[in-house]
Parts: sequence; C-alpha cells; structure tokens
Amino acid sequence: MMNKLKQLEQNTIIVADTGDIEAISKYAPQDATTNPSLILKAVQSGQFDQHIEKLAQQQLPFEDLMDHIATTVGLEILQLVPGYVSTEVDARLSFDKAATIEKAHKLIAHYEAAGYSRDRILIKMASTWEGIQAASELEKEGIHCNLTLLFGMAQAKACADADVTLISPFVGRILDWYKSSTGLDYTSETDPGVLSVQEIYNFYKTHDYKTIVMGASFRNIGEIEQLNGCDRLTIAPALLEQLSQDTDSLELKLRPATKISPAPEKISEADFRFQMNQDAMATEKLAEGIRNFIIDTVTLEELVKTKFLG
Repeated sequence: MMNKLKQLEQNTIIVADTGDIEAISKYAPQDATTNPSLILKAVQSGQFDQHIEKLAQQQLPFEDLMDHIATTVGLEILQLVPGYVSTEVDARLSFDKAATIEKAHKLIAHYEAAGYSRDRILIKMASTWEGIQAASELEKEGIHCNLTLLFGMAQAKACADADVTLISPFVGRILDWYKSSTGLDYTSETDPGVLSVQEIYNFYKTHDYKTIVMGASFRNIGEIEQLNGCDRLTIAPALLEQLSQDTDSLELKLRPATKISPAPEKISEADFRFQMNQDAMATEKLAEGIRNFIIDTVTLEELVKTKFLG
C-alpha cells in the first residue's frame, strides 16, 4: 500500500517547512519555505558556518550581511528543489510598506546575482495591511510573494484582491488559540485551523482567485489529512516522516469548485482593519507571530556578531 505522503502528493504539492538541507534532500519536496526561526535553526546547526565566514570576511554593512545569510540558505535549498523557495522580509518591517518593498528588491537582487530567476523565489512577509499592499506592488514587477501569518478571512480577501502569488494560512496556531481560550479539545474534523483553511480554499475556488492556498503550521498529521487536495501544504520534517510511515488510505477532502461566482468587491483598508479588530484570534496571533519572528531575528543577529564578527 502506498504511504500517506505518496498519496498526499497525488493531490497536493508538498513544501518542506525547514531550512535543514538534509531533510530537504531526504523528502525531495517541490518547494521549500524558510522564516526567521528556521534561518536561526539552520545557522545554529553549524551547516552554514563556512559560507557565513566567507561573507563576514567581505566586511559588508551588517544589514547586508544578514540579507546575504538569509539568501545563502535559500541558494542552498534552490539546488535541491525544482520549485519555489520562500525568503522572509525582516519582521520589523511588517508595518512599513515602502521598507518592505525596498527589502524585497535587495533580496531578489542577491538571488539574481547568483544566477537564479525571480520566478523561483517567493518573498515572504506578514499579512498586515501594509505587507499586503507592498506585495501588490511587487507582484506587478514580477516579484512573487508569499503572505504569511495569515489567520482570518479578512487577510485572505485582501491577499486575493492584491493578486499575490501565494498565501500561508496557519492551522496549528489557530488551534492553539482556541484550545487556550475555550479549554476544549478538538478532533481533526472540528479543528478551527483546519476549518479556516477549508473556508479560505473554498472561497478562493468559488470566486476563481488565482492565489495559491498553502496550509501551514501543523500540529499533527490529522490536520494535514483534512486538507488533502489543498493547492500546497508546507510540512515540517517530523510530520513528513510520520506520513511516510503510515500506509492507511487517505481520503481527498478539498476539490476545486464546480460553479464559479463573480468575485465580491475588494475589501477596503477600513473594512480590513475593522474585521481584524473583531477577530480576536487573528489579531492576537498575527501580533504574536511578528513579535516572535523579531525575537528570532535579533537572536540570529547576536549569534552572527559573537560567532563571526567578534
């Protein structure tokens, strides 16, 4: 019997949620995503020490050095996957549209200087209003974007309106919030994170939005199983391993819409902010996610300073 990972690959594009080169080599995903936390882990592992030492010898401005470190990890991954690699903009820029655009240009320039087309790169930023509007402008320049830390329909609507390439709605972090807030346990069928991604997927397909839906942030393989058929799923190595060891049959859960309806009016900034304000979970998890990415970015910067610039 075909294992669940192979069954999943028949309906969904698998993306590795890691900066671990060995794990990417092992599972051979189509795409790979990184974020500040994963870049930090990759650097802490020591596997990029030689690359970073060479960069440090160039005496680059510190901000440029950190950009080069992020893209160095991405460049290694590009050699292992045939599709997209996501590289994230500094989370401290999450509320600055102009600075996000400027940082995206710098990151793309590093990849293009290394011989990789921008068509292979997803520039990743938080799904704030400013981040989404930055992505809208970048997409018009042919710079593809991955809007992350997405927790609610207001964010999903704004991203679809902006015609971004891909969104990463989070599953596990939504479940975390509801379990903490309600004290209840949830099955994979009633998991609020799963239901959120199913709603977004169905909304996009019903209105024929081209933005790719990529479920992210999984706590268990049950969540993944409930999203079989989603455009893409980004999965951590430990869960990829579990799927590869399970030979039970896997049911298709998500299918494209059979009837297309006209897209609704674009969401305004005022409506976006109001709907986010009314959604305590989305507001709190977005803010928390940005704060945690900033913590990991600062930790990475301190590590680089002490280990490579000391």
